[in-house]
Amino acid sequence: MALTRLDQLYRQVILDHSSHPHHHGTLAEATNQVEMNNPTCGDVIELQLKMKDNCIKEIRFSGSGCTISTASASMMTDAVLGKTLEEALALADQFSLLVQGKDLENLDDLGDAAILSGVAKFPARIRCATLAWKGLEKALATTNEIKTNEKD
Repeated sequence: MALTRLDQLYRQVILDHSSHPHHHGTLAEATNQVEMNNPTCGDVIELQLKMKDNCIKEIRFSGSGCTISTASASMMTDAVLGKTLEEALALADQFSLLVQGKDLENLDDLGDAAILSGVAKFPARIRCATLAWKGLEKALATTNEIKTNEKD
């Protein structure tokens, strides 16, 4: 079965985010931090944020994961950087609905993450795609705390 040109483009964007993730690394002065893991496939992510005036000023992630997990984390950091806490949580909610196969009207705010809608066809991959986003929700619920060993 041949991939359509659009499918090929989406696949290339996912591979690019996985191979060259944005905002990858550690943050020296994180105000919010969480470590998440997906016991189903072994994905592990550490997410660090620097919040100021209710806004995500900096965000970084590190860890190891599959292509979908890493690409989703990269896309998530792009989407939420500069957003308020409320805006970031709304995006996390929107992304969760998207990968569950829900039809959403406006996906522009999700940026590249919108192309992960196809994950809904592969239930085993939904946890991979949502790991970073769930980490974001948990990290935003903390301030000056370090949460570790959180399970998805």
